[in-house]
Amino acid sequence: MARPVSPPPLSDAPLEPGLYVVATPIGNLRDITLRALDVLNGADLILAEDTRVTGKLLAAYRISGRLERHDEHAAERARPKALALLAEGGRVALVSDAGTPLISDPGYRLVREAAAAGIRVYPIPGPSALLAALSVAGLPTDRILFAGFPPPKSAARRTFFEEVAGVRATLAFFEGGSRLADSLADMAAVFGPREAVVARELTKLYETVVRGPLPELAADPAFQAPKGEIVVLVAPGREAAATADEADAALAEALTRLRPADAASEVAKALGLPRRDLYRRAMALKGEGR
Repeated sequence: MARPVSPPPLSDAPLEPGLYVVATPIGNLRDITLRALDVLNGADLILAEDTRVTGKLLAAYRISGRLERHDEHAAERARPKALALLAEGGRVALVSDAGTPLISDPGYRLVREAAAAGIRVYPIPGPSALLAALSVAGLPTDRILFAGFPPPKSAARRTFFEEVAGVRATLAFFEGGSRLADSLADMAAVFGPREAVVARELTKLYETVVRGPLPELAADPAFQAPKGEIVVLVAPGREAAATADEADAALAEALTRLRPADAASEVAKALGLPRRDLYRRAMALKGEGR
């Protein structure tokens, strides 16, 4: 039987002055990095989106420190005090409710103002619900558009989805459990039967990752009002086939540089059209140009 691992000893090396943007666990407290623990232990001030959540993390690792609230309501009040401390050579750690700060939270203003004042800003990387979901989704990851939380009302939400529908990338959204079913229904209406993934409660006891076409996910009773943090990923849409006029224009340009066979090959790769058909058209265009 494996023995439980004790928390690692914290470093006693002093932190350099500056603002530390610290990623914290999205569920499993053991996902914290050793460097994040060192920073939290050595900071003069810890700014947290939810002090209750961060307080549990600090208690689990026996870290005591000055902890203050920094969410969308308290940020305007907390930011000047934090900047003053930083200007005096202090060390401030910024954490979110869970995961990597500045992903759909107000921390970017503090980072921007600190950088503008010449204060060093250190990234302390670690957990991220977005990246965790992408890592297990099985969808293309070469190009990703993170769009945050969709609007709460259906009409605005559909307009929001229509604005990103043509982007050739995997689309990533955060969503709350109470709106998930309606949001999935609107996604199905706008994006059609694209493959999608709903990732819920990642790294927690009830972690769930469900894959399928959007209409099926929208109809799944398990998603009517689930609890927990949710990431929805939607596969890129298929690119519309090029029109005959677009193919002719591409061939005409290629023929100014290449032989018909090479021009057909180049355009076939670029537009995803059959090379044989493009070669016939290239020969016809070549004949028309004589």
